[in-house]
Amino acid sequence: MAANYWESTQRRHWQFSKDELAQMREKLEESEQSLVQMFPLPQLRHLSIYFNQQLGRLGKRLGVRQQALATAQIYLKRFYCKVEIRRTNPYLVIATALYLACKMEECPQHIRLVVSEARSLWPVDHLTLDISRLGECEFFMISEMHSHLIVHQPYRTLASLQSDFSLSQDEANLALAIVNDHYMTDLPLLYPPHVIALTAILLALVLRPNSPGGPAANMAAAATAAIAQAQAQAPTRVGGGNSSQNNSGASDKEKQQEGRVSKVQRYAAFLTESVVDIEGMVDCTQELISFYECHEQYNDKITREQINRFVKARGLDKA
Repeated sequence: MAANYWESTQRRHWQFSKDELAQMREKLEESEQSLVQMFPLPQLRHLSIYFNQQLGRLGKRLGVRQQALATAQIYLKRFYCKVEIRRTNPYLVIATALYLACKMEECPQHIRLVVSEARSLWPVDHLTLDISRLGECEFFMISEMHSHLIVHQPYRTLASLQSDFSLSQDEANLALAIVNDHYMTDLPLLYPPHVIALTAILLALVLRPNSPGGPAANMAAAATAAIAQAQAQAPTRVGGGNSSQNNSGASDKEKQQEGRVSKVQRYAAFLTESVVDIEGMVDCTQELISFYECHEQYNDKITREQINRFVKARGLDKA
């Protein structure tokens, strides 16, 4: 089951529609309405950005590889689909998610080391962490996730398709960065890993490899237009063409642009021959664009203060 996403617990139990996800979160807030009113929090995307940053900082101290960090982020999302965030100490949950993810990704970290690094990373008055508390939180997390701990990631699809689409190193790096960024959105709970990987490749092909969040206003339109246009042209362009011979005198910039167009056409030909969820890819693209726009309004200080406020006020740092 671990080797087959289509039969995995991830697909059967942890892939939702947007409405289902919204209803789950709404139900959680309704069950803790007094806490929600007493301790307002930033929007979910800003919380995800903050959690991602803290997870990355702890992972860097421990020398954890990206695959385990990605799994830890999935665990956080699953856990907070079942448990209202204001009932927990997020710092303890982050440390626990990373500790558990390292076990599952076969790069285990000693619990004493995780506790020691977490204590030095986060303020003492916000995290009285010891081995027993992390152990208890680990069992709590496993229970809330119903022991569904195997996670399928987009990285394998991305690596296998890199040569198929002749991605340059810059394009591959950009696609990888987009995959890493998608963990700060709801996409891991909405779409299969291969759809995420294909969306990342599409964005890497239609954008210049500067930064994922560059021309945010035009990214979605460029990506969807590239799919539609290239799909229409793919049957006539694929396999034919000595146009490169006719453009031997073209400038390097023009050749680079032609190369990118050719890659998009090859990509579109692949899509027309596959059964990939195109509508899902468009939705993934729009969600990522929206996330990058939201990231520009992120305020780390405000997010941190709002989280620390409820942790301290409810005594979650001591209990």
